[in-house]
Amino acid sequence: QVQLVESGGGLVQPGGSLRLSCTASGIIFSNYAMGWYRQAPGKQREFVAGRSSDGFTNYADSVKGRFTISRDNAKNTVYLQMNSLKPEDTAVYYCGSGGFWGKGTLVTVSS
Repeated sequence: QVQLVESGGGLVQPGGSLRLSCTASGIIFSNYAMGWYRQAPGKQREFVAGRSSDGFTNYADSVKGRFTISRDNAKNTVYLQMNSLKPEDTAVYYCGSGGFWGKGTLVTVSS
């Protein structure tokens, strides 16, 4: 049974930082590309960042230069380091891979 479990969300002020984590089980983690997505209230889910099994990364234009995706295959975990957060980054952040999704973690950027 595949499970993806996100953590690390919370309330942060504009300009602040958060690091999200997503731990996978039930898959051979090192074989899979991993991605982060987000869904803001009233909007569709959108791609944020992805990292392939061989280290290739790509980012949505809205987060380039502020967010960094990384992975630790030994821990079956993918991370999203988010810096210089803006109110428009407020959303539920989901981890996804191979058609599987976690339940998400809420990030709220507000003063």
